[in-house]
Amino acid sequence: MDMDLKDFMEFVQTTARSVGAEISSPWFYLQFGLILAAAGIAYAAEAAVRSRVDMTSLAMRWPLPLRHFVRVMVSSASTAVFTLLVIVSRVVMYHATWPSRSYLLMVAAKLGLAWLAIRLLTSVLRNAFIVKLVSITAWFVAALSILGQLDATVDLLDSFAIVLGGLRLTPLLVIKAGALLLIALWLTNIASNFAESRINSTTDLTPSVQVLLVKIIRIGLLAVAIVIALGTVGIDLSALAVFSGAVGVGIGIGLQKIVANFISGIILLADKSVKPGDLVTIGDNTGRISAMKTRYISVAAGDGREFLVPNEDLVTQKVVNWTYTDKNTLVKIAFGTNYDADPRLVCKLAAETAAAHPRAQKGKPPNSILTEFAEAGMKFSLTFWIADPDGMDNVKSDVMLALWDAFKREGIRVPYPVREIRVRGGALPVETIMEVPN
Repeated sequence: MDMDLKDFMEFVQTTARSVGAEISSPWFYLQFGLILAAAGIAYAAEAAVRSRVDMTSLAMRWPLPLRHFVRVMVSSASTAVFTLLVIVSRVVMYHATWPSRSYLLMVAAKLGLAWLAIRLLTSVLRNAFIVKLVSITAWFVAALSILGQLDATVDLLDSFAIVLGGLRLTPLLVIKAGALLLIALWLTNIASNFAESRINSTTDLTPSVQVLLVKIIRIGLLAVAIVIALGTVGIDLSALAVFSGAVGVGIGIGLQKIVANFISGIILLADKSVKPGDLVTIGDNTGRISAMKTRYISVAAGDGREFLVPNEDLVTQKVVNWTYTDKNTLVKIAFGTNYDADPRLVCKLAAETAAAHPRAQKGKPPNSILTEFAEAGMKFSLTFWIADPDGMDNVKSDVMLALWDAFKREGIRVPYPVREIRVRGGALPVETIMEVPN
């Protein structure tokens, strides 16, 4: 460790001497001024380009690779103009004086070209955070290489290590593993998305089987990507066995629900008790399943809300699946009339009213029966079938409104409670209690 610290101090001292020698030269300030002037001109040029160029219609009829290149260059107009001006300044100074007097311009030009190349390569990515992370990391590595400090930085990062069992953990190893994992996960996401699109386009598979296959493929590709990335950087997977106990303790203490929801999600996909598109009632919430995730399912209520229900709740609690085996739904309507009405006529009117609704199934005629002679009147039950439970409340409302109109035409009244209060003698008796003084 003492030798590593000594090398680090020598590296810092050498870098400081070279920077000091460069700053002490008057040519440094001339180059720095040219760089600042190029940056100002580039900023103004980018503002002018963005105000005059429509990015949506730019080069629409050009070939796709050329159109993509032009759009990247326009979006990075300031960097392109800056790099071009610095290159021109470098060429002029190179032929007018000693090459060493334009060294800073050469470095700035190479850094600008490196950023343009990185920007062009990362433009194929869609995630903004990944684009920024990859761009900054790649440009930092390119800058170290241009300055000739890449090997020294690599040696420095590899000199500090922590040994865990048989694993030698260094900053360089962590950076390499992180970069390879990022690339592997990106490729895994592309492959899994392609597999998902092909599976979802297959009409022979049910929605639940499609979701199950997609999850299995994603998990499998993720495991393979992690193993390949760690093996590529030289990490022996057997050395990670020391962490297995900690992971088991973590699952036992704080991750029970996560693991339970994950296993419950696999069970739900395998037994097909619920699947995307089913209309379900969970507790007081009713809606259609819009998505099944690893940890939860999403139930769209139809009014803009979505309930995220943990998978474990669907396995352990009562769930009403309106479309489990059949979408046909029985609609029940309870109503009452007074005793002046003919109950046979009431049953006939109710059945005809329900049959007239456009969503009532013709092959299953409605049925209306007298259920009770109550204190306030007669009670009836009307049942009829519809082909789909969607909008069942609207169907009930339509039938009840039509039934109300039919009752009014026939003079049938719907009973409602009436209360009478009678006061005899004009006043209520009041009991008077007299207190006896001591």
